Amino acid sequence: MKKAIFFIILIISSVFGFAQVEDSLITSADFQQHLNEEFATKKTTPLTEEDLQTFKGLEFFEVNEKYIIEATFVRTTSASPFVMPTTTERKPIYVKYGELKFSLNGEEFTLNVYQSQRLLSDPKYKDYLFIPFTDLTNGESTYAGGRYLDFKIPTSSTVVIDFNRAYNPYCAYNAIYSCPIPPEENNLPIKIEAGVKKYKKSGEKPLQANNVK
Repeated sequence: MKKAIFFIILIISSVFGFAQVEDSLITSADFQQHLNEEFATKKTTPLTEEDLQTFKGLEFFEVNEKYIIEATFVRTTSASPFVMPTTTERKPIYVKYGELKFSLNGEEFTLNVYQSQRLLSDPKYKDYLFIPFTDLTNGESTYAGGRYLDFKIPTSSTVVIDFNRAYNPYCAYNAIYSCPIPPEENNLPIKIEAGVKKYKKSGEKPLQANNVK
């Protein structure tokens, strides 16, 4: 029973772990500091014990206001539940909750927003939505499997997307976690040079290309 409970905790953490901070309380820079504090704390880190011993901080793109974007939220009606693939054999059920339509670099894009059906029964997470996405930085300066954004059920059709708060799934750091794989429709055909970069263990050679915008 204890093992089952532990596994459930790992699943929840892999999606909503360290990224749960009220938007109204922090800046993008504060958010990054919060992630580093959680990673450096044994009780909350997703790192292996070995990696935690040498952890000195995550690497981020420089905070860039270009990636704080006003978007239009469109609620999806009558969407059917579906199984979102994961990095393990786990098969979580999600529903497409809505779409975020936005403009970046003069181009129009859409990201789907999803709601976990299992977390609906948890008062702590019932208003949380989930945006897994991929972009052209994946496998180069960012994690190959894509990144996540957390979102809350909006109260209006005008919302803000802050890609400076894009973070890696826990399985980017530790194979014990089960992480949703971003659906193909959330593949952005541009570079999102914001948020958390690819994880490098202590002593690894730094990335050659750093965004300084």
